Amino acid sequence: MTSPSEPDGRLDPDLSAIMSERRHLINLAYRLLGSLAEAEDVVQETYARWYAMSPRQQEAIESPGGWLTTVASRICLDLLRSARARRERYVGEWIPEPLPDGTEWISGRWGGATADPADRVTLDESVGMAFLVVLDSMTPAERVAFVLHDVFRYTFAEVAEIVGRTPAACRRLASSARRRVRASQPSAAPAVPAAQRADVVRAFKQAWEAKDIDALVGLLAPDATATGDGGGLVPAALRPVEGAEQVARFFAERAEAVPGVTILESAVNGQPGLVARLDGVTAAVLAFDVADDRIKRIWAVLNPDKLRPWTAG
Repeated sequence: MTSPSEPDGRLDPDLSAIMSERRHLINLAYRLLGSLAEAEDVVQETYARWYAMSPRQQEAIESPGGWLTTVASRICLDLLRSARARRERYVGEWIPEPLPDGTEWISGRWGGATADPADRVTLDESVGMAFLVVLDSMTPAERVAFVLHDVFRYTFAEVAEIVGRTPAACRRLASSARRRVRASQPSAAPAVPAAQRADVVRAFKQAWEAKDIDALVGLLAPDATATGDGGGLVPAALRPVEGAEQVARFFAERAEAVPGVTILESAVNGQPGLVARLDGVTAAVLAFDVADDRIKRIWAVLNPDKLRPWTAG
């Protein structure tokens, strides 16, 4: 397998060349797992396996970058297969870990084949919360095949080495995953420009601060949903709140119940979002899905374990 970070896929097996792959591996593992903490653990384990080999074994590897990608992906695949059992023990709803703006693992692109451009998604798109939630609905094999091929542009022959299936089977996996993505997107609604999404989120912030239920209802789609993730560590709704009025009342009541909260506008996974801070500590990060100038979905991450990158200082 070639590595997208170098045109010919070859790297000198020295420390600087090997460590230069870390950014790519974090990008990949985060999209596969939806957790930055787990992604960092995967990358650490991948490097541990590399340095556990003898120098002769390392030199025998034609593409160290490709080897690292293969190992990291296989570790992620194993984690995804065990995630279902772990999620059953999770308290309440599970939401992917939100990423703050400006993190190095979001930015950057890698080259590669450009065949089937209609089937590709960009790295920026693939880190959006709505996209990550859809990824989480896929089977482990679907998710790995789709992310490696459609996002990171590996060939199906290369994907097959990781998933342990034939290239044809991997093509079917990616196709099935692609259908899930398309089914999650409203076909009639055009994409809302970022500036327009930011205006809607800003209006939501102002209405939330004012506890203006009517204004909140006006910003929400009739079938809007709000999902919270406290992980059993902090109070959060155990099930999604559904319906514009119910969501509006929920947020207004939360603002009433927790005075002193400061709400800030911030990019969340590369898109307009909000951060709620209490006594200088990030208490919640909110991501939004906006369509037709209305908010369709809100994801509120309150689990402090998932807010580590948002900790001030």
